[in-house]
Amino acid sequence: MLDRLQPGQWEVRDRELAGGRTRLCIDNGRRLIQIRHMRDLCRSFTLQDTPDMVTVHYTCPGNGYGQTSIRFESAQLVQLETQGIAQSLPFNLRAEVRRLGPCPS
Repeated sequence: MLDRLQPGQWEVRDRELAGGRTRLCIDNGRRLIQIRHMRDLCRSFTLQDTPDMVTVHYTCPGNGYGQTSIRFESAQLVQLETQGIAQSLPFNLRAEVRRLGPCPS
């Protein structure tokens, strides 16, 4: 399912934090799995992978873990839920993730 997402600049809109928006450039949809551990090398285990939904549990030695579910709406829009521990602190994010266009040069 994640291979169907278009590369480019995406906006992550936190559903629970008014004005909580982050932009990131991704080369493929798999980058959204570890949104709180983007730079970490982690081991992952796919729990569910259907045409419309993927759920992955991952562990990052020395920096926590997470579990992410991504629901496909289109090649430019997904719903993301992720929770876990990063840098010894818990996180829980529910967000709409929308492609804005190509990454800025």
